Amino acid sequence: MKIAVMPPAREGVTSDPQWVRSYARHAERCGFEAFVAIEHPLVVSSYTSRYPYDDSGRMPLPDDTPIPDPLDLLSFVAGSTTTLGLCTGVLVLPAHHPVTLAKRLATLDVLSGGRLRLCVGLGWMREELEACGTDFATRGRRADEMIDAMRALWEATGPEGAHFAGEFFAFADAHSYPKPVHRGGIPIHIGGTSRASMRRAATRGDGWQPLGIGGDELRVAIADMRKQVEAEGRDPSGFEITVSGVAPKITAETVGKVAAMGIDRVIASGVAPGLDDALEELSALAERVGLPA
Repeated sequence: MKIAVMPPAREGVTSDPQWVRSYARHAERCGFEAFVAIEHPLVVSSYTSRYPYDDSGRMPLPDDTPIPDPLDLLSFVAGSTTTLGLCTGVLVLPAHHPVTLAKRLATLDVLSGGRLRLCVGLGWMREELEACGTDFATRGRRADEMIDAMRALWEATGPEGAHFAGEFFAFADAHSYPKPVHRGGIPIHIGGTSRASMRRAATRGDGWQPLGIGGDELRVAIADMRKQVEAEGRDPSGFEITVSGVAPKITAETVGKVAAMGIDRVIASGVAPGLDDALEELSALAERVGLPA
């Protein structure tokens, strides 16, 4: 079982360089797999969109919470560590352009020694995506094209370059270097629980991160997800499933239970804002789940 960690975003600590550096280095020493960074390019305080993962329909973060750009944050973490994985959770894919995003991702992957993994989603806040110049209604089709376009750029190494022609994006004879470290490019996991997100994961993803479900509902969804992967002619054994939990509540018993459900990774969300308390929270979690420091 892989255990990644996510700093307490609500406290705005990820814009404090000393806090982030100390937290990331301690997570690495404790044996955690990766550091996870969230994304909101911006928050529109008057949003009427419904946040789908809370009954209130409102996201749990204050509008003025500092949320650094996740790739820049992960670059900082990469420079502060040597082996700790670097993950997004969740990158708002349609808020970006695939050509520039492919370059940024490949650069970070190369300079970190191949430590990057993506989890991407469509975004739920219409106002945020519209401010980024994206049509909310077409964000699903755009996201599909973006994944295909980025992979085309990462995989093309011949003199003819990469070619892509879609509804929203197109290029020909295109050369984008450097290439990601690992063959096949940077792993892309899909976040969400809608039927569309599961289809996207089954057809294009290297993994799936269900959000906002648990218990029997999660167990059924995982079985369904793996069937969809098989139906696409893909090997489900190489397809990862990631869930999240609150760090202080994660124990060896809970890890065992989710592993029995076929889950490969748990993201432990931190809650302690003070640095000393946050480091102790990491140490205590690592000890409870038996990580090899």
